[in-house]
Amino acid sequence: MHPTVPTGAPRPPHPAQPPAPGWSAPGAVPPSGGPQHPGGPSSHRADPTGHVPLPPVSAPLAPAVEHGAGTGAATLAVLLIGPAGAGKTTVARHWAQRRRVPTAHISLDDVREWVCSGFADPQSGWNEHSEAQYRLARRTCGFAARNFLANGISCIVDDAVFPDRPVVGLGGWKRHVGPGLLPVVLLPGLEIVLERNAERSGNRRLSDEEVAAIHGRMAGWYGSGLPIIDNSTYDVETTARVLDDVLARAIASPPTW
Repeated sequence: MHPTVPTGAPRPPHPAQPPAPGWSAPGAVPPSGGPQHPGGPSSHRADPTGHVPLPPVSAPLAPAVEHGAGTGAATLAVLLIGPAGAGKTTVARHWAQRRRVPTAHISLDDVREWVCSGFADPQSGWNEHSEAQYRLARRTCGFAARNFLANGISCIVDDAVFPDRPVVGLGGWKRHVGPGLLPVVLLPGLEIVLERNAERSGNRRLSDEEVAAIHGRMAGWYGSGLPIIDNSTYDVETTARVLDDVLARAIASPPTW
């Protein structure tokens, strides 16, 4: 099957607030070196991202297998959405590893599990503790993303964002990362996510009932205007290439969300 990608989406209005320092608009190539502060060190203001200047990259990276032909050298912030078992973490990492320019991968589940003692496992019941840890992890991911972007490093974050919770989901990510965030939905068929979930272990393996419920809620993204990739018949390599092509189109015509 081919990815569902909206065409001719209107470009959203420019935000009143600028994106993170050093983060160019989608499609633009960031200038070399860190951001300049007029007046020298005496006028340097505290950076809310905790900006750490990095030396400029003298030449593009050259992995054995490259993605990024479509997105080129653009500094991007990507949110890869999908249900459990969609393959979003694997695809996000694969895409990030094979771009021609520095790109980071941030997995919300990995960040949530930084809490060792006292980890609120949602499988034990979604309550105020698991909700609080989820919100904290999302803010942490957003902080990391803005810091990477401020240094000219693209990033891709993966999370299971539900279309029926726009304020908590997309709205929350937009607040934490910035207005240039590009969301893409990875949504294979139910039988595929059930098979992949069965191969998991530990607290990342869900019951079939939970997987089916999550997948059903994710179907609400159809008609949302966001680009959707059905990777039911794609391997990781192919999915990552399709993702790059979808992002290239989103740069040219950002989705309205």
